[in-house]
This record gives sequence, structure tokens and C-alpha cells, in this order.
Amino acid sequence: MASDDERARTRPSGDGGVEANTRRIEASVVTDFSDRMSYGGYLDLDTLLAAQRPISRPEHHDELLFIIQHQTTELWLKLVLHELETACEFLRADDLAPALKCIARVKHIQKTLTEQWSVLATLTPSEYAQFRGVLGNASGFQSYQYRAVEFVLGNKNATMMQVFASDPAASAIVRRALEAPSLYDEFLRLLARAGYDIPADVLERDVTLAWTYRPELVAVFARIYADPDHNWAAYETCEELVDLEDNFQLWRFRHLKTVERIIGSKTGTGGSSGAPFLRRALELTFFPELYAVRTEIPG
Repeated sequence: MASDDERARTRPSGDGGVEANTRRIEASVVTDFSDRMSYGGYLDLDTLLAAQRPISRPEHHDELLFIIQHQTTELWLKLVLHELETACEFLRADDLAPALKCIARVKHIQKTLTEQWSVLATLTPSEYAQFRGVLGNASGFQSYQYRAVEFVLGNKNATMMQVFASDPAASAIVRRALEAPSLYDEFLRLLARAGYDIPADVLERDVTLAWTYRPELVAVFARIYADPDHNWAAYETCEELVDLEDNFQLWRFRHLKTVERIIGSKTGTGGSSGAPFLRRALELTFFPELYAVRTEIPG
């Protein structure tokens, strides 16, 4: 049977309407924000929601989608960079558990970023062509946060710094990532401190250079994988790093396919070859030895 309260909420109102399907505000709910912190104030929504400024004239309906897609990507990249840099700090302190927590969070963000491409893929070639010209030379290639993330993961390229020369703040962020040991560098140093046989020249390498395949590390990882129970911390971290790379490659692939779907083989707004340029990025790798070791595992 309905309670008195339920009957009261479905009783016809004085103006002939029905007070059904409504939820009364509880008396304890705060409604006066004249001198209190509000949700919008905490998140600075006035600034955030005013940051979408389409420049097509007349304003094209789909330009807002294009802007929001890339702005939300940049917000997630800010958090990815925050988590990866913190993970590096934990690894330097031999504090593996919280480092893995940071990496786990990044993996969830990566899945969100990859799924996000499906939203942009609703933009048809005809629709995009109507406002693409207003972008000028603006391109995702110029994302300093994306470049910093790649650098933290080991795909370093000092020549990329010239892209950010006109933006001192962006340049400082990318340079910090360029000159710091990568996540992989920090993991290998942790392994060395834990007694694993990491070659000295690996530990002392120039960290501003891109990581290149080191076959002698495969033997180290083969011993770890041969006995996971006795090497669990190292073994688990190896697999977490492989997850990171797999997710990154999936993101790159979805990026490529979305670009092909919308502009085909046209050149990029930033001057790149477009899809062919993105396709070559799929050949880049962060942790090659962690894939090579799989061939060495018996069975």
C-alpha cells in the first residue's frame, strides 16, 4: 500500500495538476549561496564554460563539438601528466604501491580518451569542411601536454621543442619532461636498487634522448617472468607498463581512423601529411624489451 507521503505527492494539486514524479528538497539541503562556496564557484564554471568560443561566421553548429572534444582531451592529459610525474616520484623513492596506483588511474583515463574519439567521429566530412578553414595552422600536433606525456613515457625528441618556442610556459613544461628521467628510466633504476642486473650504461644514459631497444634487458625481464612468485613486484609493474603502452597505441589507432574517416588523405592543418604521419606513430614504442621478452618465455 502507498504511504501517506506517497499519496500526498500524487494527490491532485489545487490548480488541477498532479504533484507526481517530483522530489521534494530536504530541509537540510543548502540553497543559499550568497556567502558560501557553491559547486559552480569551486569548479570556476563561469571561466570553464566561457572557454568555448567558435570563430566560424556564421557560427557552424559542429564547431562547438570540435572545440569541446579537444578541450576535454587537454583536461584529461593534464591529469595524465600529473599522475605520471607523481608515479616517477614514487619510483624514485622505491615506493612502488602508490606508483602503481597512479598508473592504474592513467589506464582508466586512457580508456576514456580512446572512447572519446567516437564522439568526434559523428562529425562528417561535409560538416567539418564547412569550418575547417577557420583553424588556420592550429593542430593537435602542437599540444604541449601531449608532447610532455610522450616524453615522460620515453618517446623524446628535442627537435619538438621548436614547436613551443613562442610559448615560454608551454616550453618549460615540455622541457621539464625532456630533461627528467622517463617512467621507464625510473623503473629500471628501481630494479637496479633492488638487485636486478641492469647495465650501468643504461642507468647513466642521456635521458634527453629517446629510449632505444636494449637486448641485454630482455634477459633481466626473462628471469622476472620465469618466476613471477619470487619477483611479483617487478612482474606486476612490467605488466602495468605493457597495459599503458597498449592503451596508448589504441588511442593512436583510433585517432588515425577518426582522421581518415573525416578528412581522408588530406594534409593536416599544422602542415603534416595527415593520416600517413599518424600511421607512422604506431611504429613508436615505449617499452620494447617488455614485448621482446614474450618471445623468450618457454611454452
